[in-house]
Amino acid sequence: MATSESLAATGLAGRAPRPPRRWLALVLLCLAQFMLILDVTVVNVALPDIGSSLHLDRPELTWVLTAYTLAFGGLMLLGGRLADLLGARRVVLAGLALFTAASLLSGLALNAAMLLGGRVAQGVGAALLSPSALSLVTTTFTGSERNKALGIWAAIGGAGSAVGVILGGVLTSGPGWPWVFFINVPVGLLVLAALPALVPAGQPHGDRVRVDVPGALAVTAATGAAIYGLVNVGGHGWLTPSTLAPLGAAALLYAVFVVTERAVTAPLMDVRMLTRRPVAAAAFLMLVATGLLVGTFFLASFYLQRVRGYSALDTGLAFLPVAVAAVVGAHTASRLVARLDGRVLAAGSLALAAAGAGAAAHWPGPVTLIAGISVAAVGIGATFVTAFTTALSRIDTRQAGVGSGIINTFHELGGAIGVAVLSSIAAPSLTAADPSLAGFTRAFTFCAITALSAALLAALAVPAGTAPAGATPHAH
Repeated sequence: MATSESLAATGLAGRAPRPPRRWLALVLLCLAQFMLILDVTVVNVALPDIGSSLHLDRPELTWVLTAYTLAFGGLMLLGGRLADLLGARRVVLAGLALFTAASLLSGLALNAAMLLGGRVAQGVGAALLSPSALSLVTTTFTGSERNKALGIWAAIGGAGSAVGVILGGVLTSGPGWPWVFFINVPVGLLVLAALPALVPAGQPHGDRVRVDVPGALAVTAATGAAIYGLVNVGGHGWLTPSTLAPLGAAALLYAVFVVTERAVTAPLMDVRMLTRRPVAAAAFLMLVATGLLVGTFFLASFYLQRVRGYSALDTGLAFLPVAVAAVVGAHTASRLVARLDGRVLAAGSLALAAAGAGAAAHWPGPVTLIAGISVAAVGIGATFVTAFTTALSRIDTRQAGVGSGIINTFHELGGAIGVAVLSSIAAPSLTAADPSLAGFTRAFTFCAITALSAALLAALAVPAGTAPAGATPHAH
């Protein structure tokens, strides 16, 4: 593991003079990142209203969620490369401008094509913004201040997903579903106006970095085909051409991506990193945790509204304890990573998530549902922290940026896959005119089994030992 001396030797412990208004800059960067994380789940509660207003069927509703996370996750590594090539601040501003304009387009949508186009554009903007914003945080702060700043940044991920469900309910019940998108516009304009005065432009490194566009296109197309196949499972089954063809295409495109990365001189990522135990284990933890979190929010939102008759506002407010639980789990894990063996923390966190999902499946009712999901959220929040520290405290510091990009990519793809799989399992309860509990019960049971299986695998796969104190993610 890296010591403070080795970090200093590699230039990570102290760099250029610190900007005088760095904490205000951090607030703005965190605000921008909060919007990105928020938009993964903010539309969950609004989906029934969106579906009714725009006459969307189940696959289209699923794509309202997955189109964003797909573009976000699939293009995030490319966003990091562009930050290296053009300068982080420039890419932050470009990504934020695109995200803000796409949010306006999504709120003005009159049909499925317009809404899905807006969501894809939001994802592209987020993929440019997120890695470059984190890069600015890591270069703006040094020493213990960097640890504190990155701790605040990490908390945004745990809180943003849960707060998105709450805010979605409040906005949908108040001014209407378009405002789950419109709310990003004034926030984006504020950050766009203020950030250039607070963050130095920095120096691009275009002479040393080239962009692997073929690799980015290959991995994004592969993931899109995989998600499309999974979405089709709910309506057509696993063994139909509409399911098998896109899944087969996904496998082929992933193979093309691997070949491309081995052939180009400046690959999007070194695919050999995925064979390294810390990175592979952390990617697995992030994929499972995000799939469980985002998929559970999707299921619970529909359950409360379609089965229990909750309004969008009541549904959003019901998720308040879940938001608190996710933050508590992440905060607790951040204190335990330097004291508790990583295998124990990962397995225990996922076992807690399994217990919560099992309670939601087998003791139906709004109170027990929220209680079960809250217990699961504690475990999932802790798993997020464990995933980052598992990879980023155990690899060479010179590869920390690539490692962070990989783990963040699996975060976004996990959300897309989780919604696709769980919506397929719960399809009868999501689409029936008189919905029953059967589909929801099967889906939450699947969550519990998945989390428990992941806990057992984590106990074997996660490297032994504790993370060094102050271990934090690093980016491009």
